[in-house]
Amino acid sequence: MSLQFQYKEFYWLFAALIVFALLFILLVKWKARVRRRMGDARLVNALTQHYSSRRFTLKFILLFVAFAAGVVAVMNLRRPGGEEGVSRKGIDVVIALDVSRSMLAADPAPNRLERAKQLVSKLMNAMPDDRIGLVLFAGRAYLQMPLTPDHGAAALYVSSAGPDAVPQQGTVISEALRLSANAFNPADQRYKAVVLISDGEDHDPEAVNTAKELAARGMMINTVGIGSPEGSLIPDPATGGNKKDEAGNDVVSRLNEDILQQIAAGTNGVYVHLQDSDAAVGQLRQQLSGIESKVYGDVSLMTFKTYYAWFAGLMLVLLVAEYFIPEIKRRRRVAL
Repeated sequence: MSLQFQYKEFYWLFAALIVFALLFILLVKWKARVRRRMGDARLVNALTQHYSSRRFTLKFILLFVAFAAGVVAVMNLRRPGGEEGVSRKGIDVVIALDVSRSMLAADPAPNRLERAKQLVSKLMNAMPDDRIGLVLFAGRAYLQMPLTPDHGAAALYVSSAGPDAVPQQGTVISEALRLSANAFNPADQRYKAVVLISDGEDHDPEAVNTAKELAARGMMINTVGIGSPEGSLIPDPATGGNKKDEAGNDVVSRLNEDILQQIAAGTNGVYVHLQDSDAAVGQLRQQLSGIESKVYGDVSLMTFKTYYAWFAGLMLVLLVAEYFIPEIKRRRRVAL
């Protein structure tokens, strides 16, 4: 592999070099006009005989090159220094995790959300060669983590997931599915799989239609229902009691298996009712094994030789050199 920049998003800084060059040209022209307006050319030359336009230009060139070196340093020019982890073979899976308040219901114990986190952790352990993405959703959906082979980072995001991660409450499954689809490479027509974990209390009638649209684009959606059809009370951390409706009655959250089953059936996926985590992982892995694996680049385990220090050092040397170069020529001493 050849040289590459780690932080390509800073390309725009090179545009500042064009601005600097234009400002320098304008400044030189302005100085020339001022000299002509000052009067007699011989008098002006005598007054400015110790000023060096060449040194002024040299100082600008040094600053110009120093800035360019600084930009390259910021972008971190690097070269792969080893072949470790250059490629891995696996599938891409986005996990869409419901973090709405209803997921705090205690069926199963300790609550739905904690049991869902346990499932995700076990699923990731069973998929060491696959890339994982994470979408959290409630009343809105957020891409918490793009597709990555770094399961350690994924585990940290999963462990910290909770209702506070999505301020707007509710359960909008269709938005979560669309955001999950956007996490995949649009050029890939295959290898796309989503694991949706929710209690199914959806307030969005477009969920099933959205799933069918995404299925036409090659996406398989596997759903995991968590909770019980009988339902459970939802604890309210703000009051220390249970969540109540406008009439003051306790809110009972029930598992809506119907919508989750429809989503899975319409996308060639499988529906799993979470009771035993190990059994659920086995069902999901069996379903996901039908997706063809592909080889993808994995830079997370690669070793790189970076050239940041070289360009940062060059920038420092040029700035110091520019500082010590005067624009005024040294005056010659006249012997008496």
